[in-house]
Amino acid sequence: MKKILVSACLCGDPCRYDGKAVPCDDPTFLNWLDEGRFVQVCPEVLAGLGVPRGESQRRGDRVFTIDGRDVTEAFRIGGEATLAIADAEEVAFCILKQRSPSCGSAIIHDGTFSGIKIPGQGVATEILRNAGYTVVGEDQMEIAIALEEQTR
Repeated sequence: MKKILVSACLCGDPCRYDGKAVPCDDPTFLNWLDEGRFVQVCPEVLAGLGVPRGESQRRGDRVFTIDGRDVTEAFRIGGEATLAIADAEEVAFCILKQRSPSCGSAIIHDGTFSGIKIPGQGVATEILRNAGYTVVGEDQMEIAIALEEQTR
């Protein structure tokens, strides 16, 4: 069976900007985790950003920290490193953390740090999709299950 690229924070790795994890509790996700099906990544950590680090949000094509620093280049570096891992591991598809400026697949924060969410995708997701990978969020497990069944 082919591997699945997954945001490490969904697997319990405390690599989020705030130093926390956000484990996915979906039974199928947990089963795949136990089976060793996942290639775990954190694009922001791959880019050399520390844990914890300042909160960042995507605004258009750029990514900014809450204090206004432009960290777009770091996010691109992390996205390209994530793509290199996906290619090397020949993953079937990706399950990435929704709402993240790196990993969001359908919803991201609007860049104002006000809690507003908008349709959009993170930088790593955009890079992966442009390379032909299918990326879903942890809230789209029904799609992930269908994708996994196609890879058997």
